[in-house]
Amino acid sequence: MFDSLSGKLSGVFEGLSKRGKLSEDDVAEAMREVRLAMLDADVALPVVRDFTNKVRERAVGAEVLDSISPGQAVAKIVNDALIDALGGAGAVPLTLSAPAPIPFLMVGLQGSGKTTTSGKIALRLTNRERKKVLLASLDVQRPAAQLQLQQLAERAGVASLPIVPGQQPVEIARRAMEVGRREGYDVVILDTAGRLSIDEALMQEVRDVRAATSPAETLLVVDAMTGQDAVNTAQRFNEAVGITGVVMSRMDGDARGGAALSMRAITGAPIKLAGTGEKLEALEEFHPERVAGRILGLGDIAGLVEKASETIDQEESERLAKKMLAGKFDLDDYASQIRQINKLGSVSGILGMLPGMGKLKDVLESKDVDTAAIFRKQLAIISSMTKDERKTPAIIKASRKKRIAAGSGTSVQEVNKLLKQFDDMSTVMKRINKMGLGGMKKMLSGLMSGGAPPGMPPGGFGGGFPRR
Repeated sequence: MFDSLSGKLSGVFEGLSKRGKLSEDDVAEAMREVRLAMLDADVALPVVRDFTNKVRERAVGAEVLDSISPGQAVAKIVNDALIDALGGAGAVPLTLSAPAPIPFLMVGLQGSGKTTTSGKIALRLTNRERKKVLLASLDVQRPAAQLQLQQLAERAGVASLPIVPGQQPVEIARRAMEVGRREGYDVVILDTAGRLSIDEALMQEVRDVRAATSPAETLLVVDAMTGQDAVNTAQRFNEAVGITGVVMSRMDGDARGGAALSMRAITGAPIKLAGTGEKLEALEEFHPERVAGRILGLGDIAGLVEKASETIDQEESERLAKKMLAGKFDLDDYASQIRQINKLGSVSGILGMLPGMGKLKDVLESKDVDTAAIFRKQLAIISSMTKDERKTPAIIKASRKKRIAAGSGTSVQEVNKLLKQFDDMSTVMKRINKMGLGGMKKMLSGLMSGGAPPGMPPGGFGGGFPRR
């Protein structure tokens, strides 16, 4: 969602890096570009003004003006200012230290993703914090809202409060807390009703529920796609009922990112969590320093490692690594590797978390390369092979290729392409295996120095990897 802002800020820093030293006029011009980029990204005007003033004050100092690399120095200052604007370094955790059952009050407008977010938080608390969670819907306005939360609870593997027709929100909230106390629940998540717009009836209902339950967390769910409207909603809810934190839903969308940058400054409440997809598992802690890094193209290695540790099967990865290094890699292993990558999400999403990969990500997106579709095709092709063919791809000749293509709904050319990629990878693995540990060290040394690796031709791995 920050792609547009990221691209414009990168352009500003590239322009600065071409200058020998910075003058005050250079900084003023750069800040004008930053201000326009942030306004275009739908960041609130007071936040933009405060942000650019802070950056200008720090950037005009002698430390930056005498810097060898002024573009990098200003990028560092902008990075620090972005982290401050987003709430300071480090994620703000949910409050779990109160006496059980701990009430979480979920508030927000209708359509913001509040009910789905309630299910996501329940799953997160159950899996990560080992908490016993009860979900309760207080939404008596929207048809089937209570049934929707009940179904989400079943998918998340948590309990939901039985529906009693005719009960009003405050009665439901009191009953939920009583069940929570009686049955030993750690957390009770109260999903309130939303409205299409903020009105006094909505606010009064939330106030009444809050007075009856004294929640440890009042979490406002806002849709990142609504831009400045999300900030206005947060401000109104904060003034009326007081919020302890914000959950940004649809952070994986193509909104311009201004709402996230404005939220903390306008409301004073931290963004605690971010929804990154439709699945119940797609909920992440909000780390301002990681988001700032991704905006500036610095990547988010910590986030990628965290994501990988949660989604990738460690034992399977080790098994594959051993087979690859032993030169015994087959197409079943290749398919397993593709499935592991798919668990991490889209390739463009992964590239966005790697430093310096923003341009490659842009190239993929500009050429409309659908990596997910490519992986699906490759898995379909491998699935259409017999066990012997997957184990020994060398036996796959013309007639077998036609059968595999027909069975997978692809062409013979696509089957050939997959087999070529697999053959290239196998060749590389065999060469690495022959080199041994000593050879690997020499090869890495050669790569680091920019020359051809020892024992390898000037072209590197030959048929291993295509030259770029």
